[in-house]
Amino acid sequence: MTTTQETKNSYKATFILDSRGVQDSVEALIEKLKQALERVEASVKEAKNLGYKAFTRITDKKHPGDYYVEMTFSAPASAPLALQQNLRLDKTVKRIFIVNE
Repeated sequence: MTTTQETKNSYKATFILDSRGVQDSVEALIEKLKQALERVEASVKEAKNLGYKAFTRITDKKHPGDYYVEMTFSAPASAPLALQQNLRLDKTVKRIFIVNE
């Protein structure tokens, strides 16, 4: 009997949220991101709401900034790409930056 256990890597992800027109609180959006990570077999170690930050380059005068969220998690090597593909059509996530920790 052989079992294959995939190695998990540590990652840090920064999400820029787009809260325009969203009725949910930032905490509810963070929970939604945690669920998305769990769907790609990631285990979240820490989630931090970094708060509202102004954008350096403003493309829309009516939207000068938004909320940033940072999460550390461990997951298989295929998880970052799968997460980006799963959240690509989600209107509440503006950008995703994922790095190995």
